Amino acid sequence: MSKRGLPVVISAASGAGKSTIINEILKVRSDLVFSISFTSREPRRGEAEGVDYHFVTCQEFEQYIKENRFVEWEIVHGNYYGTDREALECILKVGKHIILDLDVNGGQRLRAVYPETILIFLYPPSLEELQQRLSKRGTETEESVLYRLARYPLEIEKGNKYPYRVINDSIELTTTAILRIINTNSKL
Repeated sequence: MSKRGLPVVISAASGAGKSTIINEILKVRSDLVFSISFTSREPRRGEAEGVDYHFVTCQEFEQYIKENRFVEWEIVHGNYYGTDREALECILKVGKHIILDLDVNGGQRLRAVYPETILIFLYPPSLEELQQRLSKRGTETEESVLYRLARYPLEIEKGNKYPYRVINDSIELTTTAILRIINTNSKL
């Protein structure tokens, strides 16, 4: 019987660098599988269906909620996001670890179902740096940036309760710190 994999959740305020760090981790640890979430938001420039997200309509997402398809789901910044229960379980059953990009509420919900989940929260170096990162994306309106920044205190408050917390001020150092956390907890 093979050993079950572990869910690894990376959470942070929008713009703190979750996607960048996850991509760096996946370059180093090819044995980790990225969880492709479902979302009702429109794809950003450069995002691909089935690679970054499964893009669905609000109506489709709400139907999936009724069908209990998601192990966790949340409305973040006015859009639905959720993790497919069956896809997650299939990966864990074959002994692979899965890395998830979730907001703090989603991370806590996933851990309620999978207590072995490794929860890691990324802090931006500063609020000013976070604002600059969001603005530099080129995908956010000024209103959207302000909306995302308004959620920052909630993210920090809940992120402070995560067992692992890392300041994302250097891609290399942050990636190394998170890999160390994963290695220690997964016994790999």
